[in-house]
Amino acid sequence: QVQLVESGGGLVQAGDSLRLSCAASGLTFRTYIMGWFRQNPGKEREFVARISKSGGSTAEADSVKGRFTISRDNAKNTVYLHLNSLKPEDTAVYYCAADKTYWGTSRGSYHYWGQGTQVTVSS
Repeated sequence: QVQLVESGGGLVQAGDSLRLSCAASGLTFRTYIMGWFRQNPGKEREFVARISKSGGSTAEADSVKGRFTISRDNAKNTVYLHLNSLKPEDTAVYYCAADKTYWGTSRGSYHYWGQGTQVTVSS
């Protein structure tokens, strides 16, 4: 079965950096568009970034543009989210998602999801 396993979250201070990883198995990774979302309790899961199958195209939410970067390594079946200049408002559970065809920001359109990794940014 398909599994997406996130890792790399933790407790950091404002201004610090983190790299989140999402290891995929059970699917042909290079044929999937990958995305990152985040969610806080009581709030909707929001789009953070996405990357095309080859890695040649990316898109980020305005709230993280210039600070977060998404990348992938198809040889390792892994997608990354590089979080720089972290702010307390970036605190959330971060999820990776996969879909074969959807190139957008709607969480409902991604087919597979990981279990999430917590990122907490203290001020």
